[in-house]
Amino acid sequence: MTIVPQSCTSAMFGDLMAELPAGVAVVTVGDGGTPKGLVVTSLTAYTANPPSILVSVAHTSRSYDSLLAASHFGVHVLQVGQDEVAGKFASKDEDKFAGIDWEWDGDVPKVNGSLAYLKCETSKAFHHLDHTVLIGEIGDVDRDEAAEPMLYLRRRFAWRVSG
Repeated sequence: MTIVPQSCTSAMFGDLMAELPAGVAVVTVGDGGTPKGLVVTSLTAYTANPPSILVSVAHTSRSYDSLLAASHFGVHVLQVGQDEVAGKFASKDEDKFAGIDWEWDGDVPKVNGSLAYLKCETSKAFHHLDHTVLIGEIGDVDRDEAAEPMLYLRRRFAWRVSG
């Protein structure tokens, strides 16, 4: 097999990234008493000291301005079986919290039933091209150690790690 070098187009890049399994998380923020949120797969550990997380947010997200203005946000690592939650927060629905089990954790909307919930304090935001990299220092954590993480692969939610 001969590999022919070629320029990477946006479509090719999307196809390549679709082959890379990613965890699925919902990022939430309160905006003047209104809960807002989005689903993300561009999420990773940033540093362990202090524990911090990095998330990439598109400037076109309807939660973008609220996230940049907030001092805190929540990261909810989804577990297998939360397909409805992932779909709801990935949708264009105006009220993404309708029909979702959630509560306020201070100024942050907390989605219940996740594998893990990380309450983060906004530390830095780096704007680059059409996305902003948001760094949050992790404060409070809730975790279900028995849960299995939801994965996103080949443009589909709910892949399983085992079985």
